[in-house]
Amino acid sequence: MHVLFIIPYTPNRIRTRSYNLIRYFAQLGHNVSLCTLWEDDGEREDLTNLASLGIRTVALPQSKARSLWNCLQALPTQTPLQAIYSWNPELAKQAANLLECNGKPAVDVIHVEHLRGARYGLFLKSRFPDTPVVWDSVDCISYLFKQALDQSRSRFGKLITRLELKRTRVYEGKLPGQFDHTLITSAVDRQALQDLIPSQTEAALVSILPNGVDWDYFSLEQGVAREPATLILSGKMSYHANVTMAMYLMNEIIPLVWAKQPDVKLLIVGKDPPASIRALAEHPAVTVTGTVEDLRPYLQRASLAVVPLLYGAGIQNKVLEAMASGTAVVAAPQAVLALEAQPDRDLMVAQTPAEFAEKIVHLINNPQLRDQVGSAGRRYVENNHQWGIIAQRLEGVYHEVLCAGRERRLQ
Repeated sequence: MHVLFIIPYTPNRIRTRSYNLIRYFAQLGHNVSLCTLWEDDGEREDLTNLASLGIRTVALPQSKARSLWNCLQALPTQTPLQAIYSWNPELAKQAANLLECNGKPAVDVIHVEHLRGARYGLFLKSRFPDTPVVWDSVDCISYLFKQALDQSRSRFGKLITRLELKRTRVYEGKLPGQFDHTLITSAVDRQALQDLIPSQTEAALVSILPNGVDWDYFSLEQGVAREPATLILSGKMSYHANVTMAMYLMNEIIPLVWAKQPDVKLLIVGKDPPASIRALAEHPAVTVTGTVEDLRPYLQRASLAVVPLLYGAGIQNKVLEAMASGTAVVAAPQAVLALEAQPDRDLMVAQTPAEFAEKIVHLINNPQLRDQVGSAGRRYVENNHQWGIIAQRLEGVYHEVLCAGRERRLQ
């Protein structure tokens, strides 16, 4: 099977879903091509990892300025900014060239990711109507925006979300009916997306394909000791939900922890922290690392991972990666809503700042319980979220859309 992946941002270990689906699908013996965009030299370098696996890659530069220009042009229209942000007509043209060989489609299935990539799928569907297009929405962006409007601590973020929410709902709801199959990471997001689909739309196929963890990559390094009383909060720190989470942790939870346990240290680990997050490191017990080459040592050395997420969508990779590292997790309900992990066994769940502080301090002072929770969390990930198994499920979806297409042509 030959699959063309169109990913509107560089697949890498931070954007783990597309990166691992492509890698593992290629390892299943299939022919994989990739069309994508890169923003800086670091992202361009990331593409060499995929090219080394024999994946044919077409990658074009897309500066932030160009993406913002796309958004400015969309403001007076009904097109959501997310839907136009990553649009590059030259990438669309080159994707079409890959698809066509001697007047016949050279690709069996087109796979496009995210709302930002949907326009490429629509463009190719109009040019090659007999080639099935699978849209991996990942999350329901309208659902995320609604939460951001209620919970975000950023005034600018709330303003943009208020402007975007209505037209995103309309646009996003129309997409599943235009593709052969839609994927999404969780049951909660699937329901939110299905609620947006117009009633007159023909039954759209929307199925769950969860996020996973590269189990081999997160294998435990022997002999690594946990640093005492050390919390880690990880994630892409330029992402608005993570900024809100970090500020909530620092302003409302950590003071309660320090009141009971003054020696607790906090590591904030993740790419591109804004000034508001970098300023937290002025406290002597707080370290803000910025970009790190390898997240694993930080996760494996921490006593606990904390995820006090106020809003979000889909499956939180930060939770899965901490659990895969054998690190006990204390998380907000929103962070684990999409998981089947059992609270108080696989991880701890806390609702309020007081509950967070109580569970953090309790686990710090009970190493045996902390180790039990960390081990149970790791087993949960092993049994439910390995990328190799998820890639096999994706393979099944591709076979379904190919069979459905053949049946339509025979009718």
